Amino acid sequence: MPEPGTNPIDIGTHDLFSPEQEPAAEPKTRGRVRRTLIIVLLVIAAAAVVTLILTSWRIIAQKDAKLTAPRQIGALRLDASENGVTTADYLQTALAAEVELDRTVGAVYQEAGDKDVLFLGGTGLIWTPSKDLDAAMSLIADKEGSVTGLHEVDPGPLKGVMKCGLTKTPDGDLTVCGWADHGSLALALFNNRTEAEAAPLMRTIRDAAETR
Repeated sequence: MPEPGTNPIDIGTHDLFSPEQEPAAEPKTRGRVRRTLIIVLLVIAAAAVVTLILTSWRIIAQKDAKLTAPRQIGALRLDASENGVTTADYLQTALAAEVELDRTVGAVYQEAGDKDVLFLGGTGLIWTPSKDLDAAMSLIADKEGSVTGLHEVDPGPLKGVMKCGLTKTPDGDLTVCGWADHGSLALALFNNRTEAEAAPLMRTIRDAAETR
């Protein structure tokens, strides 16, 4: 029995916690979102690190390339005449003015059937091979005609990037192919050859001319 003069406190059937006092689910939701976001950021960071490692490895593996002009590459023979040497020197000078390279090389190769090949290239640390190859292609566009249909082709075991296209000259169309990696860049103009013939020959020239 309650003491005289006091009234019992009736709490009725109310919950012990008012709506304002109930633990909210929103913080838990925010916590899950935060954890998911952290995981996503960690995955992106890990992918970036892997990409950086792979890119660094490619640069290290390719940067010390050497480029020569062998006297003979298959059926191709180096043109050692005065005209051939003058043309080769001109090609070297033009390429050096267009792309920053440490060393350049140029050559004119002859083959029966009027299938001459003009070859020019150089070595140096190349950060953006594809972009620099496009810049070198613009050199041909300035001297001959715009290179049309330029597209990537198989670069072969030395990797990097290789592209081929066509350029028009007063004597007819020439197939143009070029490669670039982090240590070398080269172009070749193929007379009287289709791309189907020029692309594999460019890989053969590269195998003979480039060493690391």
